[in-house]
Amino acid sequence: MAIEIERRRQSVQEELRPPPLYRVVLLNDDFTPMDFVTQLLKSLFHKSHEEAERIMLRIHHHGRGVGGVYPFDIAETKQYQVLASGREHGHPLKCILEEEER
Repeated sequence: MAIEIERRRQSVQEELRPPPLYRVVLLNDDFTPMDFVTQLLKSLFHKSHEEAERIMLRIHHHGRGVGGVYPFDIAETKQYQVLASGREHGHPLKCILEEEER
């Protein structure tokens, strides 16, 4: 009986894993202004000015930078907001999601 209870407890613990997290990754292009990207990072991802500039420069120099890490539904919403804002302002800014490694 005690063995069965322990198996059930372990099974429940395995089922209660936190949901996977996703990185919202902004990609570099030759047309979207750096100031626009910095402002997006501040407004959508709540970054300080210094952190937003650091991420923007990473995007510029390395081709990509992480805006934030969230559960899928929030990450997907952030991705949509980045793409919509880029389109609204006439910029070809791209944004992808990548599952965070555990």
